[in-house]
Amino acid sequence: MAGNKSSPTAILGGGAWGLSTALALLEDGYTNVTVFDRASEIPSPYSGGFDLNKIVRAEYEDPFYTKLALEAIQRWKTPFYGPYFHQTGYVVANSSAAPQKAIDHLEHALASVQNHPTFAPGITPLRSHQDFKDIFWQFTGQMTGFKGYYNKLAGYVHSSNAMQGVHQYLEANGVKFILGDLDGKVTKLLYSGDGPSRHCTGLQTADGVTHGAQVTISCLGAYQASLIPEVGYFTVAKSWSVAHVELTEKECDYLRGIPVLNMRDMGFFFEPDPATRLFKLCPLGAGYINTDPKTGISLPSLHSLPPPQDYIPAEDERKLRRLLQETLPWMANRPFVDQKMCWFSDTRDSEYCIDFVPNTNQSLIVLTGDSGHGFKMMPIVGQWCLSLLKDGNQKLSRWQWRDNGTPKQDWGDEVSWRIGTTKEIGEVIAEQNRRMQSKL
Repeated sequence: MAGNKSSPTAILGGGAWGLSTALALLEDGYTNVTVFDRASEIPSPYSGGFDLNKIVRAEYEDPFYTKLALEAIQRWKTPFYGPYFHQTGYVVANSSAAPQKAIDHLEHALASVQNHPTFAPGITPLRSHQDFKDIFWQFTGQMTGFKGYYNKLAGYVHSSNAMQGVHQYLEANGVKFILGDLDGKVTKLLYSGDGPSRHCTGLQTADGVTHGAQVTISCLGAYQASLIPEVGYFTVAKSWSVAHVELTEKECDYLRGIPVLNMRDMGFFFEPDPATRLFKLCPLGAGYINTDPKTGISLPSLHSLPPPQDYIPAEDERKLRRLLQETLPWMANRPFVDQKMCWFSDTRDSEYCIDFVPNTNQSLIVLTGDSGHGFKMMPIVGQWCLSLLKDGNQKLSRWQWRDNGTPKQDWGDEVSWRIGTTKEIGEVIAEQNRRMQSKL
């Protein structure tokens, strides 16, 4: 359904996937594209990509996603996206305390790249303390039982800067943005007809204004099911914690250029950001959900941005303190700043959904289920949506709409790179309240 390229096309959500879709439509000749976001500016703090950085790697047990990741990396290396891509290299490893699942995942990740013609020349096994010192000469910790490998072709993207850059380009080239908690917040999708004749005709925003659209494309990430509840039957809003250490300028210089370190049984970190002097760390785990007991659907808070935090779950903090003690012990007791929960749209098998919503006559599309590995695909996501519009149906069964009927309770704990068990965010809040009470 390519449609009339001058007719109104609405994109809901100005995050990585929404911006990518707007760019693909613009490049294909669409002249009447409007992006709606409840944030007052882009990058949107409601986006999972509102962050310093995201890992860009191609280690997948499924060659399908390896191929897509390689394609995305090539786009990250173009002049348009290149300012945001940092090919610092990427280390995947476990400590001697790693559970078997983490050990198995590392072996599978290594197998996916060590014989791949593109990656094989850049893969270095790391089997000893000295092997890690050769890569991370700045590390002064014990690195107890660290084993893994180094992939010099991977790295990270400065995610907020990338979204800001794409937004500026789109706005300068005619894509409209309606932003703000009234003007840009979509509260309702509008439909006409019933049964086989049902169409999505546009949307209504919080200020009561209606906006007509030939095609509406929903890229709302973790908030998707707030507008299309059926999405909550096969995706779940899930969060992971993020923390930072504020460094001095000299400390930033000392760590500049280190590869991304991903310790599968603890967490990961990046080189510090020179502009903010923040050193970002993320613990690894199965994540946290926020289930509505009435519907069984998990969503972030819908009323406002999460309040500022000065803590992350105690279990996550322990992982990060241990990670620093083993690598950069001089930083291990530094205060964590800018602590928060980062929300994604997760699926139990980590497959995306890029498809028309059933019974809408190809007038409503959802792009969802990034599952924490979607930002790296930002340069090519929009092309997937464009292909869907042109083909009129999703040919890939793995990306088709799932009609499961009821929300699921098993939210991806069996996925190979998820270590641990999914927990309710309410448990984190209750635990923090207990900790605070104990200090009184």
